[in-house]
Amino acid sequence: MVAMSGGIDSTVAAVMLKEQGYEVIGVTMKTWDYANSGGNKKETGCCSLDSINDARAVAVEHGIHHFILDIRDEFGDFVIDNFVDEYIAGRTPNPCVLCNTHIKWNALLKRADSLDCAFIATGHYAKSRLENERYVVSKGVDESKDQSYVLWGLNQESLARTFLPLGKYRKTEIKELALSWGYDELVKKSESYEICFIPDNDYRSFLKRKVEGLEESVDGGDFVLTDGTVIGKHRGYPFYTIGQRKGLEIALGKPMFVVEIDALTNRVVLGEPQHLQRRGMLVKNVNLQKYASIPAEGIEALTKIRYKDSGAMSLITPELGGSGINTVFYHGVTAIAPGQSAVWYEGNDVIGGGHIHRSFDVED
Repeated sequence: MVAMSGGIDSTVAAVMLKEQGYEVIGVTMKTWDYANSGGNKKETGCCSLDSINDARAVAVEHGIHHFILDIRDEFGDFVIDNFVDEYIAGRTPNPCVLCNTHIKWNALLKRADSLDCAFIATGHYAKSRLENERYVVSKGVDESKDQSYVLWGLNQESLARTFLPLGKYRKTEIKELALSWGYDELVKKSESYEICFIPDNDYRSFLKRKVEGLEESVDGGDFVLTDGTVIGKHRGYPFYTIGQRKGLEIALGKPMFVVEIDALTNRVVLGEPQHLQRRGMLVKNVNLQKYASIPAEGIEALTKIRYKDSGAMSLITPELGGSGINTVFYHGVTAIAPGQSAVWYEGNDVIGGGHIHRSFDVED
């Protein structure tokens, strides 16, 4: 069973597996209803009617049975509720990781079981292998398109049934394959990088629509400096993110950044670039892939704290008396945002990942 979004990557993955002799069934997932989003941007991306029709057309052309899987209820209950709750808690969520690992994979495997499909496949640029009795995700050959970061949450049971056929190809090669099959329009199709349920990329307006009275309840909180000095009023802590510089609507004569968000007091702390530097973080909700556990002495790992992050070297060790993982960087890292995903790499392999709980300095 292949997840077909209607884009070039999943299309090539499906046709490639069909040509390799697999019996392929295509599924396009409907995760969100744009009519209910309240945004002002035209429907685009993986959930649009055009994308569903593109996926179906490819399936019909290649004799692939195609189904539409409506997972709007599960998606809304888990991904969107979590997105809102995290911002209300003063954190910055990563809904695409949650959707991949908790909604899409579960939905695919459930439907695969009902249709007697042994495996599922997606168009992610990443690789997977079995080594030392564990399934390991690793970076795709094309590092500029690598998507291993968003797959840290896949457990061993899911990985055992997952094909990632594009991991050994570069994007240019995928485009060449698509052109050779006559999919010129797919090659020209623009890729969407917005959150699918916020097509206008305005998460602040989305929060206001989802939480009645939010704007009124949080407006007028204090902007403070790192020493606690109150320097002005802001529009409400959920509308700011760690590392933000633009849109603060306060003039201090020099560039200032959001360095901390306190949901309990509705305070947003501003500071200079050096105040964004942290030497460590505690990561919770951990899922390990390459190893079953992290030894007490720790493992040296390259840690990424956001999708397009190049990563920084660190030592990861188990949290004393807890289930989390402490990550101590060898050098300061900028703008560690609670709520975002932290992913640890050993070479090209994903050791595992989790959600950033808090950042700290080494002396803490």
